[in-house]
Amino acid sequence: MMRRIPIPIPTTVLRTRLENARLDLLALFRALDRMDLLPAEIPQKLLRRLFELDADYAEALWALDHAAGRLNPWAMLRDTLAALDQLPDRLAQFRKRLAPRAHSTLPTLEQSVRQSLDPREAYNMVPGRDPQNR
Repeated sequence: MMRRIPIPIPTTVLRTRLENARLDLLALFRALDRMDLLPAEIPQKLLRRLFELDADYAEALWALDHAAGRLNPWAMLRDTLAALDQLPDRLAQFRKRLAPRAHSTLPTLEQSVRQSLDPREAYNMVPGRDPQNR
């Protein structure tokens, strides 16, 4: 029987991609919150999908810190990369279906919010790393 050799998970690259994805989503969520949009002007189903991706990214960050030996590294890497690859398309779909009056304001507001974020905020809601619980 052949033993499976653990794959080297590029943790620094993976962690950086996850942190950036979470910060980008956080900037979008906060920018939307600051806009005067009605719920009907925000594609709720697509917004939920973005929340789900954010939760997947938080779980992956937790796993990078705590799951050595407890999770299948092959499956974790596969699932995490698949979730990261979904983000650009999901963001594009969301922006396309957003109310037309938001299209001119959102990018500027989102960029402003993103620049003001503390990098530690990528760990919001990550058990054991949540900066708000320290």
